[in-house]
Amino acid sequence: MKLFFALTIFLITNFLQAQENYNLKKGFIADGYDVVAYFSNIAIKGNNQYIAEFEGVKYKFSSAENLKTFNENPKKYVPQYGGYCAYAVAVKGEKIDVNPKSFQIIDNKLYLFYDKWGVNTLEKWNKEGVEKLQKEADVNWEKIIH
Repeated sequence: MKLFFALTIFLITNFLQAQENYNLKKGFIADGYDVVAYFSNIAIKGNNQYIAEFEGVKYKFSSAENLKTFNENPKKYVPQYGGYCAYAVAVKGEKIDVNPKSFQIIDNKLYLFYDKWGVNTLEKWNKEGVEKLQKEADVNWEKIIH
């Protein structure tokens, strides 16, 4: 019984820690925008009819077709850095919220950015050097999640 209890606590703790590594504003990754649609260069809100869960995180989709596409290869569509602002992860090593309409697909991966109050981090990301910032963000993200 003690082993079962300890295992249950361990699994719940790991699940909650894993969820902390995702930007789940409004309960969904990317504020409920369709992560598959981004790969067609479209930022569109998902529909409550089309919801999937992957690794304990909920996703919304704009169509049954995009939901099906996601379910066939969900890892492909998970935003980098848990859906937090890629620029902020790179430059500050911080988890900052995003504007789901500000995104970029690089090497078949989805990156989201902060774009509010006159600050467009996607512009800064491109201006300051994508390759350099990607490397910095990768290093910083490993520090953040561990």
